[in-house]
Amino acid sequence: MSYRAVSVRNPHYRCQSVKPKSRDMSKNEDLQQFDTIGFRQIKVGAISTKPRKWDKWWNVEQLERDFRRTAQRGVRLAVAPEGFVEGYVVNEVLEDPSLAPQLLDIAEPLTGPSVSRFRELARDLGICLVFGLAERRGTDVYNCAVFVDDTGKIRGAHRKSYFAEGAHKAWYFNRAGDRLRAFDTPLGRAGIVICAERWNPAIVRSLVLDGAQMILIPSFGSRARAQNETVVARARENGVPIVEANVGVNLIVSRGEVAAYHWGCGALTVATIDVPDMPSSRTARAAERSFLATRTAILAQRAKTTISNYGKRCVRPPRP
Repeated sequence: MSYRAVSVRNPHYRCQSVKPKSRDMSKNEDLQQFDTIGFRQIKVGAISTKPRKWDKWWNVEQLERDFRRTAQRGVRLAVAPEGFVEGYVVNEVLEDPSLAPQLLDIAEPLTGPSVSRFRELARDLGICLVFGLAERRGTDVYNCAVFVDDTGKIRGAHRKSYFAEGAHKAWYFNRAGDRLRAFDTPLGRAGIVICAERWNPAIVRSLVLDGAQMILIPSFGSRARAQNETVVARARENGVPIVEANVGVNLIVSRGEVAAYHWGCGALTVATIDVPDMPSSRTARAAERSFLATRTAILAQRAKTTISNYGKRCVRPPRP
């Protein structure tokens, strides 16, 4: 397995990549063995396109084009930004509350035409899709992200629960969700975190404790160095890969290292992530067998080095 990463300290970092010393396993048989135990590799893609405010038709057409282009790269999962369908217009409504009814009108339920279209697209492409939209539930609107599998089935829908702008009982156009739940997918158990939620470590931790093997972050927010470092921190704290699709920056983290990074709108970023197996007696015993199968050869080689250092007398110790 070849690991490639880029620095997250410079938010304008482009194209150049380096191989991190911490993951150079060419001369370390311990890490070479670990690389094969308890992980499954999945090729994923992130989209950083900026949607148009209020232009639902253009956004849906553009997102379909982006999903199709990403599918051509051979991915099994493609993630798009937060609020893509309607263009993420909550801040516009906060600035001008007279627009609130317009947001209610443009929002749609999960049975609506946009979600139905992407369910059909997922079946057509044979990949899983994640994207954000304003979800209408009665007379309330939620900032929602949906996971659609490769058969067109909705596997999970997360409603944003944590806002940079806060929450108020009068803001029916931006209700807060009250559930943090992982869900099963063909790729493993997943959790969705929307934009500002990534700053709160308790949110990601709750999803991982619910069995999430990967975290997916649709976002329309900060592109600063701090957000990059925060996403990497969430991955390292919890030992899971993260795929973030943010307007203007894509960031994919696997095994605690940056697997792919791209600054700028309109990017399609692809990388392979290592998804950890779920803890169980079966996976534990498989890891044990893998270790024992290679241990003898490794220890024999190390013993040769030790004997060379100390002399043959070390293999003839006196018995009590």
